[in-house]
Parts: sequence; C-alpha cells; structure tokens
Amino acid sequence: MVMLKDILSDIVSIDDVLMIVKSNGATSEMRSNSLNIRQRDQWITIGDNDGPCHMHINNDMIKSAEFVEEEKPERTSFSVRFFDKNNERVLGCFFTKMYDGEKNIKLDRKKLYDGLLEKYGRKIEIIL
Repeated sequence: MVMLKDILSDIVSIDDVLMIVKSNGATSEMRSNSLNIRQRDQWITIGDNDGPCHMHINNDMIKSAEFVEEEKPERTSFSVRFFDKNNERVLGCFFTKMYDGEKNIKLDRKKLYDGLLEKYGRKIEIIL
C-alpha cells in the first residue's frame, strides 16, 4: 500500500508529465514541469495556489492507481492513472516526449517510467 502524496511527489518531480483531470463537461491539463506539491488535511495541492494553474486532489477519494502501457498504431503511451472507489478515473498522468523524431523510444524517458513502475508495482492500493 502506498500513500497518494508519495507517488504524486515522484511523478511531479519528472518533467513533461501531462496531468489530466477529466469530467463529463470539462478537461483540465497541466504539465508537471517545476510543480511543487504539499498536503494539508485530506487535500493535496499540486502547483502554486496563487499561480495561474494548480490542482487540489482529495486524498480520501483516491483508492487505487495503475501503471498503463497502451499500444497505439505508431507508439505506446505510458501513464499512471488514479481511480476512486467506483473505479472511475479521477486523474491521469501521461509521460510525454517519450519518442524522438524517428519514432524511436527515448531510453532515458522510459527509464524514468520503469523506475516508478518498479518502485510501486503495476497496480497500487492507496492508503490514507
């Protein structure tokens, strides 16, 4: 079992991870580049609260996470997805800039993803 703030801290420390919050009527995207993270009570804040873009995540609502490698026609996408108690995705963290101009995987980027996967495991149960 893993604390949510720990895995999110590791993710936001990596540049070029696209964090996507999606609901029925809106989608919000922000890059991990230079984001800070802190927790107060059940709320984890990513980004500068006074800045132009930040997010608040309710620690009590996230129950699990999963590392996902999704095969696409020309590439594989790499992400960590966070789910609530109903197994609905709350947040997706997508590792971008994984390929060079010739569509070859960048081994240094893949190593960052693989390092987190090795540290946390493919499916993660989140503890409070």
